[in-house]
Amino acid sequence: MRYRFYFLALLLTACNNGQNKLSDRSSDSSAIREKYATSAVLDATTAISHMQVEKGLEVQLVAAEPLVTVPVAMTFDEKGRMWVVEMTGYMPDTAGTGEEIPNGKVVILEDTDHNGVADKRSVFMDSLVLPRAICLVGNGVLIAAPPRLWFVENDHDKPGKKTLVDDKYTEGGNVEHQPNGLLRAMDNWIYNAKSDKRYRKVGNKWLKEQTHFRGQWGISQDNFGRLFYNNNSENVLGDYFPAGLGAGNSQQKNVAGYDEKIVPDNKVYPVRATTGVNRGYMKGTLNDSLRLVNMTAACSPLVYRGKLLGKDYDNNIFVAEPSGNLIKRNLIRDSGYIIKGRQAYQHQEFLASTDERFRPVSLYDGPDGALYILDMYRGIIQHKTYLTPYLKNEIKSRNLTNPLNCGRIYRVVPAGQHPAATIIENDPEHLLSLLGNANGWLRDKAQQLIVDHHYTTLVPALRSRLQQPLYAQVHALWTLEGLGALQLADVQVLLHQANPYVQAEALAALPAVMTPANGKAVLNELKMIEQNVFLAPYVALLLPSLPASLHAETDSLRGRLVDRYANDRYVADALISGMAGKEIALQQLLKAIHPDTTLVLAKRLKTVLKDIENHKKASMDESLGKTYPRGAILFKTVCQTCHGADGDGIQSLAPPLNQSEIVTGDKHKLAAIVLFGLTGPVTVAGKQYKTPEISGDMPGIGSNDEFSDKDIAEVLSYIRGAWSNHAARVTEKDIQEVRKHYKGRQKSFTMAELK
Repeated sequence: MRYRFYFLALLLTACNNGQNKLSDRSSDSSAIREKYATSAVLDATTAISHMQVEKGLEVQLVAAEPLVTVPVAMTFDEKGRMWVVEMTGYMPDTAGTGEEIPNGKVVILEDTDHNGVADKRSVFMDSLVLPRAICLVGNGVLIAAPPRLWFVENDHDKPGKKTLVDDKYTEGGNVEHQPNGLLRAMDNWIYNAKSDKRYRKVGNKWLKEQTHFRGQWGISQDNFGRLFYNNNSENVLGDYFPAGLGAGNSQQKNVAGYDEKIVPDNKVYPVRATTGVNRGYMKGTLNDSLRLVNMTAACSPLVYRGKLLGKDYDNNIFVAEPSGNLIKRNLIRDSGYIIKGRQAYQHQEFLASTDERFRPVSLYDGPDGALYILDMYRGIIQHKTYLTPYLKNEIKSRNLTNPLNCGRIYRVVPAGQHPAATIIENDPEHLLSLLGNANGWLRDKAQQLIVDHHYTTLVPALRSRLQQPLYAQVHALWTLEGLGALQLADVQVLLHQANPYVQAEALAALPAVMTPANGKAVLNELKMIEQNVFLAPYVALLLPSLPASLHAETDSLRGRLVDRYANDRYVADALISGMAGKEIALQQLLKAIHPDTTLVLAKRLKTVLKDIENHKKASMDESLGKTYPRGAILFKTVCQTCHGADGDGIQSLAPPLNQSEIVTGDKHKLAAIVLFGLTGPVTVAGKQYKTPEISGDMPGIGSNDEFSDKDIAEVLSYIRGAWSNHAARVTEKDIQEVRKHYKGRQKSFTMAELK
């Protein structure tokens, strides 16, 4: 009996302790919420005092309202002026009322008294609806004004002749999921995030080509022209290999070495409570201090190449996280052609603010070597499409809707320094000298200006620079390519050097010089390096560029690569990328050399062939769009941007809808997912998808007043009948029943719950 009382006492003590801990946590949480119950609007100078930046550095104000409002994208010209895109119409309230009003602008900001602070504003172009990207090219400006991409000639800082470059640049998708970036890369092509297209101006013509699908918001390059990007829940993604290779097979979902996870650690360390995030109510989103645990709005990765901050920062990749009011720093290293990275710190950030309205959305290298930050400075950062009732309440409780007329541009510099604006003299010899400058922005700009002004008188000097130190020779190579003056002999200069990174640049440039006349010489060069493990993937990626007249010799080289590298995923995928429409022939070649079906090349070929067969069976019935017109529109604007136009999913974003038992199964479960969202691992067609392969969360749209129950029923009916799916339609009544059944629910489902 005594032991029973003793056990009961222990049990009561444990229960009381548990209740006390819960009570303590609840009390702590309430105290934290009370501390951050209001969100003051701070002037720019005061806002800087709320920032914590790494020791030895400081944040300086470059521009603030009324000189600039709601900045989302920027580029510098050779005069050191900032061309800024203002997305003035973004989310005026939680319903997005008035987003279609043409109040967006492209403005030019200038520092006329050279004190480091902009003091002059000129409107280059106005009356735009949610403009999102900009790039200076030749005598004009590329401007992304959804859904179109325009080239606008610059007539003394006023818009001149307009040329439509792409009438479907941002077709489909909402504001958070539309192409952007317009990065003018080292290879003279313009690349984008949230896109599989690249662009280039040649003479008076604009070229558009298919490339790898990359990222979500923002895109950057390193000193070798390799591209880096991310999505809202992943720190850094990127390419191991040259941007322009390996995208030739549309049936191949992904190619090893592209869209790789460079920094897999997505933890964040805000310096204030961040309850105003879209899923703050979900367990694990916030910690006990009510601070964001993992990235939820990661954007605009920047490879810092400015030199001003010091050697330790060279080639670091900075990432903005506006929901966490912070900027992250990542350290990157190469191991062969593989690039890996890690966060620079544990439990702290490069820059973080206690000001909830600090919303860094875009990062840039500057002509002066500083790191530039575009701050939308506003309360609402989440777009209406996925805005949860929880976040709507957060916005209302702290009056985060207003004001809407703020915006700041900052720069990070060594403490006490005030670098002067850098103006580039438009002189061929001066531009030539800048190709070897320590500041990567100046090297890039010098190359672009030489190409834009077609300074062919520099060709002999550029050829001589092919023998100079690393960055000067790489830029000389691509400047010659941009001028249309690159020759095979120029490429061979770099190809025969000992540095494998220089050799890789030469291989990337080979397609630009390859002709039927020199194809044999190129083939011989590739034969000489085919056994080099570091360069073998490049050789495989280049096979499609070889002249058709050399098909026998090319097939022989392909066979040797299959023989030697059948178990190398990078070479395997490179081989598949070059055999579009000939995958069965490649499979037969592999079987003749290596009958082992467990080899990497065999397994990856099997996957591609299966996808091809599925596509043949899957025909998008055009009548679906007529039967469910609103469903077709919603699919393009809400679903397609993550799940793909073919319904087969997009790497790093979302799993397939095509042949998904979730889509074609119980329509009430599907409706629950779309209304309330889905979190955690999900199995489709026998394969489990989970982070980091895809984003771990799919937001629900049930609380979005823009979509009626009939609309949601239509989009579900649409995807249940699309591609290879053949499932019964969903009715408006079905949606209403699911809403009624889960009335009051806010959090997303897991697959375990739905089962």
